[in-house]
Amino acid sequence: MKKILFICHGNICRSPMAEMVMKHYVKEAGLEKNFYIDSAATDYDEIGNGMHRGTRQILSQNGIPYTDHRARLVTPDDYNEFDLLIIMDGENERHLRRRVGEDTEGKVHYLLEYAGLDRDVADPWYTGNFQETWDDVTLGCRSLLDSLS
Repeated sequence: MKKILFICHGNICRSPMAEMVMKHYVKEAGLEKNFYIDSAATDYDEIGNGMHRGTRQILSQNGIPYTDHRARLVTPDDYNEFDLLIIMDGENERHLRRRVGEDTEGKVHYLLEYAGLDRDVADPWYTGNFQETWDDVTLGCRSLLDSLS
């Protein structure tokens, strides 16, 4: 079983969006038993809070089911338990290193690298543009699943 952890700053916008999208893609492909997918935050800001309303709205608009997600903090145990830790931007990488240490096993990757892009996933917390984030997340998740299938 491949275990994937999506990570962003607060775990209320990008990483839970990626978690729900990836779970949907995996289910559509009939691969649910082959994957365990979760998400987490690098910082304490939103711990315990639900997904941002903009994230819930864009998931609903696109027919992606979602759970009553609550933001949680990434832990050193996550590094050991997950095969891939998928980050959204450079800040996530720096803060993740603070939480779990160096990526000695090559588990940490940027989501959009799977689509052949060298850029961050747009952060709707700052832009307010959940469509742009949706476009990045769906491209990254589709490419990630393709690379693992």
